[in-house]
Amino acid sequence: MTDPTRFSGRTAVVTGGAAGIGLAVASRIAAEGGKVALWDRDPAAIAAATATLGSASLGIALDVSDWEAVEAAAKTTADTFGGIDILVASAGITGPNTTTWTYPVEDWRRVIDINLNGLFYCDKAVVPFMLEKSYGRIVNIASIAGKEGNPNAPAYSASKAGVIGLTKSLGKELAKSGVTVNCVTPAAVRTAIFDQMSQSHIDFMLSKIPMGRFGQIEEVAALICWLASDECSFTTGGVFDVSGGRATY
Repeated sequence: MTDPTRFSGRTAVVTGGAAGIGLAVASRIAAEGGKVALWDRDPAAIAAATATLGSASLGIALDVSDWEAVEAAAKTTADTFGGIDILVASAGITGPNTTTWTYPVEDWRRVIDINLNGLFYCDKAVVPFMLEKSYGRIVNIASIAGKEGNPNAPAYSASKAGVIGLTKSLGKELAKSGVTVNCVTPAAVRTAIFDQMSQSHIDFMLSKIPMGRFGQIEEVAALICWLASDECSFTTGGVFDVSGGRATY
C-alpha cells in the first residue's frame, strides 16, 4: 500500500535505477511524492524509465566505477532538484560463476570495481549534500551472499560482504548527523541479473531458500522504501534480510 505523500519534498538518487529493483524503488518513490534521479549505464533504459516517471525524474548515464562521473552526477542532481536526501545504491553485476582458483582476474576486478568501489563512490559523493541539510537516508544493496558466501561466486560474495562492512562503518560515522545508513541483503530475486548467472547457480540459490521461491521485486522495494523514509530514524548501520528464511544470522 503506497502513501502518496511519504516522499514529498525529498530527492532520491537510485543507482541501477532504470531496471529491476532500482526501477521498482524509483517508481515507488515517485508515486509517493518524491523526485528521483536515475543513475544507470544504459541510456535506452534510462530514456524509457524517465518517460514513464515523468517530470519528477532525471536520468544520468554513467558507470558507477568512474569516480569523476559519479561526482559530476551528484552535483548535477543537487543543482537540478535543490539537494539530495536519499541514496539507494543498487547498481551491481554478478560476474561469472566459477571457482576462486579459476576465476579470471579481470572479472574479479570488474565486479569489485562496480559492486564495492562504485558503491563507495556513490556514498562518498552524496554525503556532503546530506550533511548540508542535516538529513539523509542511504540504503546500500548488499546480498545474502555477502553474509554466507555463495560457492562459485567469490567476487560477488566478497564485494557484497564489503558493502555490509562499509555500511556499518559509515553508519557509525554519521550517527549524530541526521543521516542514516543501512543495507539490505536479499536472497535471489528474479531480475535481468539472472541472465549473468549459470542455471546451476540459479538452482543452487533457490535450493537454499526455505520458502522455496525467489523473492519478488516489490517485496524488496517495500523494505528499501521504508529504510529511505523519515520513519527510519533510529536505525543506522543495520543489515536487513529479505531472504525467504535463508539468513542464519
